[in-house]
Amino acid sequence: MLVDTAHGFYTFWNTGDSALLSRVISPSFTDRDLPPGRPQGPDGPLFAFRQFTKAVPDLHCYVLQQIIVQDRVVSNLRFTGHFTGRFGKLQGRGQNVDFVATDILRIDQHGQITDNWHLEDNLTFLKQIGAVSQ
Repeated sequence: MLVDTAHGFYTFWNTGDSALLSRVISPSFTDRDLPPGRPQGPDGPLFAFRQFTKAVPDLHCYVLQQIIVQDRVVSNLRFTGHFTGRFGKLQGRGQNVDFVATDILRIDQHGQITDNWHLEDNLTFLKQIGAVSQ
């Protein structure tokens, strides 16, 4: 069940399917590393997806590794795509986007994600789109 729930969550990051997200996210979901501007709770991941795909519409999430311990799934992820949209004041020119992230998902007995701790390689992303000088 844990792997299926995690798989559903990362499939959401590839598709933006809000119905799928609703199935795998608990109504009591808490983002333990909430970035500024993102709503807390079960609406946060959909908000994040919509914001990020404004910049990288062809976003793809790959699961590189997973470790399952008790009620948690730790995932090493790779995100790829092309910066063809907008990010703040920057307009994409088709730059490649390729960065890694790590998630720790806590999944309850109902097969829903209650907590997420995450760390993304934002510096690499910002360098790739030209927001930070190389």
